[in-house]
Amino acid sequence: MNKIKILGISGSLRKESFHTKLLKTAAAMPFEDAEIEIVEIGNLPLFNQDWEADPPETVKEFKKKIRESDAILFVTPEYNYSVPGTLKNAIDCASRPYGDSAWSGKPAAIMSGSVGLQGGAKAQYHLRQSMVFLDMHPLNKPEMMVPMIQDKFDASGNLTDEGTKQRVREMIEALVAWTRKLQ
Repeated sequence: MNKIKILGISGSLRKESFHTKLLKTAAAMPFEDAEIEIVEIGNLPLFNQDWEADPPETVKEFKKKIRESDAILFVTPEYNYSVPGTLKNAIDCASRPYGDSAWSGKPAAIMSGSVGLQGGAKAQYHLRQSMVFLDMHPLNKPEMMVPMIQDKFDASGNLTDEGTKQRVREMIEALVAWTRKLQ
């Protein structure tokens, strides 16, 4: 059986981002039937409809990576009750022009975290709303919201919380099963 190719996208550009660390943790975990490739979104230009018919090379490459993947893993913080602008920009870049969305039909999972107790729940719900229009298929369970994310990593950036590690593993395994079900 072929491995499921998961494209991992962090919604944070911060160098010491806990969300990028969480994504790197998932990508480093050994999975028998999955591999996770991380793609950077910080190099994407701000979406501009003037170039959507002939997008910049970075956008073309981003869309290619999405299309070559079997599933998407979003790992995002919550900014102002929603997803960060950089993530929304990446979503917009890959969804245009109308009728040529790279997201269409893709299974997806969402992990989020926050320095508070809600773990980025509002960002997840907004991202799910976008997935309706994008014709994506989000994994409903398990949900993964990491409260007090700053307490889950050591000074070297390693995830130290065993419960969170187990939940990451369970999410990836569920995404693989969901993707296979939809194929």
